[in-house]
Amino acid sequence: PCWQVEDFVVAQECARCSGFEVKTLPECVPTGFIEKISCPTSKREEVKSCRSAVMEAHVFWRFVGTMMCVAAVFAVLVVCRQRVLDRKALEKVRKQIESI
Repeated sequence: PCWQVEDFVVAQECARCSGFEVKTLPECVPTGFIEKISCPTSKREEVKSCRSAVMEAHVFWRFVGTMMCVAAVFAVLVVCRQRVLDRKALEKVRKQIESI
């Protein structure tokens, strides 16, 4: 590819591949997005795989939301476990006081 060996100009910004492009262009397979580039030295136009900023932001916020949910679940589990342990400790103290 010319974009690996020489300077290039982005002719069309990163965009989602159409259904036809996904089936015909191997560059669409890794990310589902391509950008059209132009190499002025060799006078060639090619496409290359790219990462969309919108897609990356969506993936990031999905990850953050998932981690917040996991954190909330484990926080609830910690609180429940602490209550069980406190109850057992109080029961043990009560039994010790009753045995005196």
